[in-house]
Amino acid sequence: MERSFKEEVEQLRLGEGAIFRGEGILAVTKALLQSGVSYVGGYQGAPVSHLMDVLSDARDILDELGIHVETNASEAGAAAMLGASINYPVRGAVTFKSTVGTNVASDALSNLASAGVKGGALIVLGEDYGEGASIIQERSHAFAMKSQLWLLDPRPNLAKIVEMVEQGFELSEASNTPVMLELRIRACHVQGTFATRKNRAARYSKRAFLERPDFDFARISLPPATYAQEKHKIEVRWPAAVRFVRERHLNEVFAGKRSDVGIVCQGGLYNATIRALQQLGLADAFGATQVPIYCLNVTYPLVPEEIVAFCGGKRAVLIVEEGQPAYIEDAVLATLRRHAIEAVKVHGKDVLPMAGEYTGEAVVGGIARFLDCLQALQSITQPRNKARELLGAGLPARPPGFCTGCPERPVFAAMKLVEKDLGKYHVSADIGCHTFATLPPFEIGHTVLGYGLGLASNSAVHAMFGKRTVTIMGDGGFWHNGLTSGVANAVFNKGDGILLIMKNGYSAATGAQELPSSAQHSEHKAADMSIERALGGLGVKWMRTVHSYHVGEMRQTLKKAMTTPEAGLKVIIADGECQLERQRRLRPQVAAAIAQGRREVRVKYGVDEDTCTGDHSCIRLSGCPTLTVKDNPDPLRSDPVATVIEGCVGCGLCGENADAAVLCPSFYRAEIVQNPNAWDRFLARLRGLMHGTPVH
Repeated sequence: MERSFKEEVEQLRLGEGAIFRGEGILAVTKALLQSGVSYVGGYQGAPVSHLMDVLSDARDILDELGIHVETNASEAGAAAMLGASINYPVRGAVTFKSTVGTNVASDALSNLASAGVKGGALIVLGEDYGEGASIIQERSHAFAMKSQLWLLDPRPNLAKIVEMVEQGFELSEASNTPVMLELRIRACHVQGTFATRKNRAARYSKRAFLERPDFDFARISLPPATYAQEKHKIEVRWPAAVRFVRERHLNEVFAGKRSDVGIVCQGGLYNATIRALQQLGLADAFGATQVPIYCLNVTYPLVPEEIVAFCGGKRAVLIVEEGQPAYIEDAVLATLRRHAIEAVKVHGKDVLPMAGEYTGEAVVGGIARFLDCLQALQSITQPRNKARELLGAGLPARPPGFCTGCPERPVFAAMKLVEKDLGKYHVSADIGCHTFATLPPFEIGHTVLGYGLGLASNSAVHAMFGKRTVTIMGDGGFWHNGLTSGVANAVFNKGDGILLIMKNGYSAATGAQELPSSAQHSEHKAADMSIERALGGLGVKWMRTVHSYHVGEMRQTLKKAMTTPEAGLKVIIADGECQLERQRRLRPQVAAAIAQGRREVRVKYGVDEDTCTGDHSCIRLSGCPTLTVKDNPDPLRSDPVATVIEGCVGCGLCGENADAAVLCPSFYRAEIVQNPNAWDRFLARLRGLMHGTPVH
């Protein structure tokens, strides 16, 4: 895992009336325990990826309550888990990021929404939208409307998030409908406190079994039952949900002194809204606002009576709704029109950005334009403009890249060398760390269509080229979707492409969670699930495993795959552990060994300044952040020389590249010995005498 939550999860044991202190994801976990869930599942993915890590670290607590926890193979598998709540009064929750995760889960979610649920079903969504997002820019709102799933968007406050988790289960049961709760990136990490309640053991769990299976054809998503389900959703479930939201006061109204205007905002944008009003002098530091705010902690379904009550008597209302289309703005306009309220002017995308994250700056500008506070806005922006002027030009763009020593970097260096030998070739990329190869210095990868879908996206392309094309896939993508949608499809259709699998041992991009093929497994996971055996079972004949750091061998293997007369899918497995996770594992071991006086050897690479020509081909071929340039120490040469700075993990890529590409002999390999033995000291003295260097 990226980090351990073993200390923090002890707060999950807090009882009635205690004070919880922590961040959003831990608060969500505590709320699940207080709600009496029977089962929890999910698939890792930013920004809620560490919810699965928290659940893993809290397994002892969950076991005490009889809660079943499962790390699902995909978002579709997680959503399908909620099928347990269709026939039985058991509460369940799953988590994954949206919107791509919701798209993967769409088949199961649509059927779940159609059949309806007996027990509360909650989907905790990481709304991966805005400046810190890792995916395409879409919202969950459209999916909620399409499938009639209720969408909660809690105000970023720990007490409110916990309340909405608990109320979400009750809303689900009151309307027999699954509920989605979206958390933006910042809400997942917001810090705060709330008064806890006692954890609840579920009525049915793995410690208290169901007695008999319950069958009802009306709950099967198959015609003619589906026709009745659709009718029931609209005529019964929807009104029940609206009634529940209204009677429980899930949405909040913050009264203000002004009665002529008001603001309607998504719950997740309340903090940005109140902060903007504070900057404009229209709210104080404690949240008391002069402008009334209608905070939508439930963004779907909306409650017409509440909209009419809030907007009635006002001359203008601003809808603060992030992203496009403007679903809430359009719904408010339609509601007011149906109730013959035409005096109020509805603003939204006319004063706020049409798309993109609603940052503090974007919201304060939109509210200022709405309230004609342009003079106040100018007093805010003038210091910012002055700061920009004093700071000068902005920093150069710094695109994301591979970690130091990443085992995927040498593979792409080998691919660049093959490109030099055989000419350019098409590469279908995939989701994962390896997507960084589409950026400089490698610029490898022409398309990205979805997690594990690289090989499937290559199926039509490779038929259009006179030479073989290449697909990159991570081991996470392989187990998620690539095994069936990619490999099985290619073998079945007798594809003749090349698949390069990055076997780094973890779902590295989301925090190094375990995979079926991980070398190390927690005791509650099955071991010895092999990518090679899975490929062989599907009928792959041409298969090679190459150590990721052996650039020359990888180069030759790729060339063979490109040129062999043998038909069929050719798979190369680049085997190299994620360097970040490797260092996390080794550093404590090495530190302990040194403290105990045991001999330890650390490898470090460097560049001979006298030999370096200043060509810098090594840097262009590697892209390693510890391989850079410095001023030439020779006053007669102006070109800067290459150098290896602190942070080098001794992966050896720079030397491998220099050898494979026949660059130059500038690189050297040094061994740093700590707690040396007598032989080490003797060798050091001997070498010192030979080189004229005194040894102390």
